[in-house]
Amino acid sequence: MTSFFIAIHVIVCLILIVVILLQSGSAGGMGAAFGGGGSQTLFGSSGSGKFFTRLTTIVATIFMITSISLTVMSAHRAKGTVMQDYSQPAIETPAAPTPAAPVSAASEKPAEKSAEPVTAPASQGQADASKTEAPKSE
Repeated sequence: MTSFFIAIHVIVCLILIVVILLQSGSAGGMGAAFGGGGSQTLFGSSGSGKFFTRLTTIVATIFMITSISLTVMSAHRAKGTVMQDYSQPAIETPAAPTPAAPVSAASEKPAEKSAEPVTAPASQGQADASKTEAPKSE
């Protein structure tokens, strides 16, 4: 039923465009090319003015009726909104990072094993690297 009204609506639109373009305006327009003057006997002594005015009124009325009909039919057909079936996408949270073991200066470089005995530092403010914590095994 809707496709029937759409077909009628398109045909009426095309007819309305043609009828409006054929009417003679104050400067003659396209209607003058097809004999829009008052001497034409096909449309009577008043020319095509009355005929095209009536035809325009009839076609415009049919255009309005089909427009309203299509609007009512589409309003009854729609049962929801555009956002009716929309679901919010799940937000993925990144996995919590595993806490890393603290990195100390001693664990960055392996302790050098030397055959020489470790001597005391020259100044008391410096700590002995060999007396600090041993590197932790991972």
